[in-house]
Amino acid sequence: MGLTDPDDGDWVRLRGMQFSALPQASAVRRVTQIIAMLAVFALCFGHVEPFVLAGWFLVTGTVLWRSYRITRNLAGVDRRGINRREVDRLLTGCAVNALAWAMPLPLFGPFIDPALQMRIWAILAVLMTASAVLMPAVPMAALFFGVLVGGSSALFFLFAHAYDMAAISLVLAGIVIWGAAKCAQRFLHAKIAEAGISEKDEVVSMLLREYEEGEADWLWQTDTARRVRSVSPRFAYALGREAGELEGKPFIELIAGACWETGDFHAGLRELAERIKRRESFSNLLVRVVIGGQTRWWELSGTPKLDENGAFIGFRGVGSDETEARESSDKIAYLARYDTLTGLPNRMMLTEALGDALDYAETWRTRCAFLMIDLDRFKAVNDTLGHLVGDQLLARVSERLREQMGEHDICARLGGDEFAIVVRDASDARYVEALAVRVIERLAQPYEVDHHTLYVGASIGSAVGPHDGANVETLMRNADLALYRAKDGGGNAHHRYEPALHASAEERRKLEFSLRHALERRELSVAFQPVVDADTESVVSFEALVRWNSAEHGFVSPAKFIPLAEDTRLIVPIGEWVLREACHEAMNWPSHVRVAVNVSGEQLLDHNFAASVVSALAESGLPPHRLEVEVTESIFLRDGTMANQVLERIMSLGCGVALDDFGTGYSSLGYLRKLRFSTIKIDRSFVQGAASGNAESIAIIRAVVAMAESLDMSTTAEGAETDREVEIIRKLGCRKIQGYFFGRPMGAMDAREIFKSRHYLDRQRVA
Repeated sequence: MGLTDPDDGDWVRLRGMQFSALPQASAVRRVTQIIAMLAVFALCFGHVEPFVLAGWFLVTGTVLWRSYRITRNLAGVDRRGINRREVDRLLTGCAVNALAWAMPLPLFGPFIDPALQMRIWAILAVLMTASAVLMPAVPMAALFFGVLVGGSSALFFLFAHAYDMAAISLVLAGIVIWGAAKCAQRFLHAKIAEAGISEKDEVVSMLLREYEEGEADWLWQTDTARRVRSVSPRFAYALGREAGELEGKPFIELIAGACWETGDFHAGLRELAERIKRRESFSNLLVRVVIGGQTRWWELSGTPKLDENGAFIGFRGVGSDETEARESSDKIAYLARYDTLTGLPNRMMLTEALGDALDYAETWRTRCAFLMIDLDRFKAVNDTLGHLVGDQLLARVSERLREQMGEHDICARLGGDEFAIVVRDASDARYVEALAVRVIERLAQPYEVDHHTLYVGASIGSAVGPHDGANVETLMRNADLALYRAKDGGGNAHHRYEPALHASAEERRKLEFSLRHALERRELSVAFQPVVDADTESVVSFEALVRWNSAEHGFVSPAKFIPLAEDTRLIVPIGEWVLREACHEAMNWPSHVRVAVNVSGEQLLDHNFAASVVSALAESGLPPHRLEVEVTESIFLRDGTMANQVLERIMSLGCGVALDDFGTGYSSLGYLRKLRFSTIKIDRSFVQGAASGNAESIAIIRAVVAMAESLDMSTTAEGAETDREVEIIRKLGCRKIQGYFFGRPMGAMDAREIFKSRHYLDRQRVA
């Protein structure tokens, strides 16, 4: 009806379509009303006061003029739509127009005779009917006419005691209103359907235009002799020829290129020729064609043509150039199966190759092998020289691996610095061993990368199928276990899978599970090993060492569970707990005795480490100068910058920092230049070497002591177990000694008892 717009649908556009025919219909309506105005004026002239008649005529004419201006502004609403304000203005105009025509009978009726009254009513009845017929777009116009004009006529006849005419007026008004509503409904539905058809026509036209103007598809057709007929311009363009020179040429010859002479057709082209020969329809057939000496990929569809008698008259079809899509799919397929950095097959392709090798071995009762390769010391290259150099190194490694592959061997990159080899025929066990040795020796040779001479090694674990695993997952897992054992032995070695390795892996898994609950079960404890002054032999500090007595596994060696904790990052919460326990216990010792706590790389590079040190000191009340943090040189290889920053924060608190195992790893004097360590700990291997008279060990200890004294650092010799070792340590000038000679790691209560013993008190008096 136009009074309100529902929430669903685009009613701005729908109202625009509804009112689009209004300007044309309004013109007929205006003419009808002007004639009606003149007729009423003529009938009432001489019977009604002139000024009353003229006033009505003027008002009605003004309303009609205003209605004309409103409808004139509605031109083009079917394209732009119509807003709520325009609709309300139009409906207001219709209401005022109906009100003007509701006035003649009440105004003029009392002054004219019944015959004239009936003529005026007839005029009004015509106008009501015309509103319903001429303006289906605005059903409210007929409603206003029905209610106002019909109602005023009925009231007039009612007061004039013409009850029959009053009833007729009401019935006519009702019929007009109902008819207007139905006409409006059908009109709007027709407009919506018309708009839908128009929209579909536009879409079809657009698609046809795009098809005609595009260069991706073309039409082709042949005659009964399989010769091209009615060559379309785009088909000629696809062939790189003029349309005129293609007419009548054999279709297959045009697209076969040099293959036409040799008969060596691609499988798709051969299938196309067979389909055309057998007069069979085909769809989306991918064919490799040669156009101008270049290989292209076409997708062709075709169907046989028949005349009105059902006789075959040739083929008609459509084609498109799918070269770019084919190349893209080939590239995607390559990326899915090959490593982009090294060009080697990736894990997916390797898994398929290993599955095929296992199937072959099972079918022919032979053996295959899987070798897992992990580079040694590669992480140090990545951390120190950056990932760009690391990537170049991986590319060089892959080249050397290719050199060692046999005819039926496949080498792949699994990810990171892990590679693998599938040996399809491993019936000769010596071949696998020889291959592993060749790979290790070749990869150990120096690399020249970006003006750097680099050295990496390789650890290899191998498993033979189906003996060591009847499926891909089992064989790969067992080779990985063998690799783990090879790396445990120091790397740069090959280790074959043994069933015992599976037991070791299972034991490791159970240990890890138990270790995850060790803290909450209170299975961990802290032991303290004394460090004494080299001259007075009085205790100057203790090194805090974590111990684990598991309910399931008994006492577990630190050499076994500490690496496991570092691999699983459990060392972070365990290390924080040890730090807190050590600080609390140190408060029970004399104020001059310090406590040293070992810190792993995982702890030091954790962003909460410095905060945990502050928290441990604050909770225990231990002065910062009594805490010493022990780190190894390997920490600086992982992230030297961050390690320096964290240690500087620790030293700024007043804590000491000791460099443990100095000289056994990747020692560099640069560490001593960047950080002011409080202590340098000399590894027990040098102490034992010096005690046995090894000149190199003696020279190294003297150099370290001299360097430490010049840098105002203390030195601690580790691993002193005999009188001879203690004596040589003193002669070489080390300030502090740690080892079994002065005490093994002990419990907290035993450490306290040291300070109560007579021996300790006597030494303190001497000191």
